[in-house]
Amino acid sequence: MSHTPHELHEEFPEYAERMTALKESDAHFARLFEEYHEVNRAVHRAETFIEPTDQFHEEELRKRRALLKDELYRMLKAR
Repeated sequence: MSHTPHELHEEFPEYAERMTALKESDAHFARLFEEYHEVNRAVHRAETFIEPTDQFHEEELRKRRALLKDELYRMLKAR
């Protein structure tokens, strides 16, 4: 298992400029973007044992991160 944070600008480098623009122009996108990063940081802290958690909570965090990532990607592609 990789303990590398899943930063959106690394996941979708081709949409870096679009992410910046949408964060400024679309409040819903900006909120989801921030939530993704909060959940992503929580997963990373759990994986690296900075803030250990049980496997069920960590799995729920990962699922939430995946859902947010999918939604953000859909929004990036739609515009």
